[in-house]
Amino acid sequence: MELNGTVAQRRHLIDDPTKVGEARRGALRLAQQCALDETVGGRAAIVATELGNNLLQHGGGGELLLQPVRAGEATLIELLAIDRGRGMRDVDSCMYDGYSTGGTAGTGLGAVRRLAAEFDLYSVPELGTVVMARIGKGAAAYFGAVSVSMPGESECGDSWRLARDGEQTAAMVVDGLGHGVLAAQAAKCSTLAFSDAPFDAPRAVIERMHHSLAGTRGAAAACANVDRRGLLRYAGVGNISASVVMADSAQGLASHNGTLGLRMPRLQEFEYRRAPQALIVMHSDGISARWNLARKHGLMQHHPAIIAAVLYRDHGRGRDDATVLVLN
Repeated sequence: MELNGTVAQRRHLIDDPTKVGEARRGALRLAQQCALDETVGGRAAIVATELGNNLLQHGGGGELLLQPVRAGEATLIELLAIDRGRGMRDVDSCMYDGYSTGGTAGTGLGAVRRLAAEFDLYSVPELGTVVMARIGKGAAAYFGAVSVSMPGESECGDSWRLARDGEQTAAMVVDGLGHGVLAAQAAKCSTLAFSDAPFDAPRAVIERMHHSLAGTRGAAAACANVDRRGLLRYAGVGNISASVVMADSAQGLASHNGTLGLRMPRLQEFEYRRAPQALIVMHSDGISARWNLARKHGLMQHHPAIIAAVLYRDHGRGRDDATVLVLN
C-alpha cells in the first residue's frame, strides 16, 4: 500500500530576495528530514532558488509550497510556485535556458524541468502562473494536494490522506473545528483513524473517525473510495465539499450535516460511477465552493497538482486553514 499525506505544507511567502534563500534552506531541510541523499537535496535547493527568483522577477512575488510525496518506496520533494502576476503569453519561449533569471544557480525554468522527475506549468496572461516540480526518483501517484494553515497560525487544522494498492484508491479530507493547535489535534486523530484501514468502506472509516474524536473539539471529514471499475463510494459529515468533474460538467457528492466526535448523524454511504477521465476534487471550507474548472482555459489537461494549486490561489478564502485534494 502507498500512503500519502502531509500535516501541512511548508509555505514560503516570496516577497523579497531574502525569502528565496529561506526557501532554498527549507528545501534542503525537508530533503534531510525525508532521509534523501545529497543529490536530491541539492536539486531541490536549486529548483527552490529558480522558482523563488521567478516569483520575484516575473510574478511580482508569490508563494512556494513544499511537501514530500511518495512514489512506491521512494520519496520525492514537491515544489509548487504560485503567483498572480502577468503570466506568460508564450510558455515555450520561457522554457529556454537563461530566460531572464541571470545570477541564479541554474538556467531558469529549463533547468527546473531537467532537474525534475515530474514537471508541469500553467500560465494565463494577466492572471498568473503555477509551476509544479517533483524532485527525486520515479513518478508519484497522479494526484495533487494543497494544505496550508490560516495566516498567523503555526499548525494546520486541516489534513488529507491518499492510499493506493493497485486495485483501489481511498482518499480523505478533514477539517478540525476552528483552527490552531486544538483543530490540528482533531485532524490528526482523524488521519490516524483513516490510516489504520483506509480501504474499509467509507461509512466504516467515518464511524471510526467519529469514535477517535471523542474528547476533541470535533471535525468535518469525508472519505472516498474508487476502484478500477469506476465505482465510487463516498461518505461525509460536515462542510467538506467534493465533486466528480468532467470537462463540461460536475457532480457534487452528498455529505450529512453534523460534527464528528460531537454529533453523529445517521450516516449513509453513497455510490456513483466515475468515468476514467473524470477528476475527483475534495476540499475544506477554506476553499470557496464557487469554482468551475470548465471556465479555466485548458486547466483540466494539466497535472492534478497544478489544478489543486490554481483552486487554492483563485478560491482560497484567506481567513481559515485551506486544503484541496485532486485525483484522477
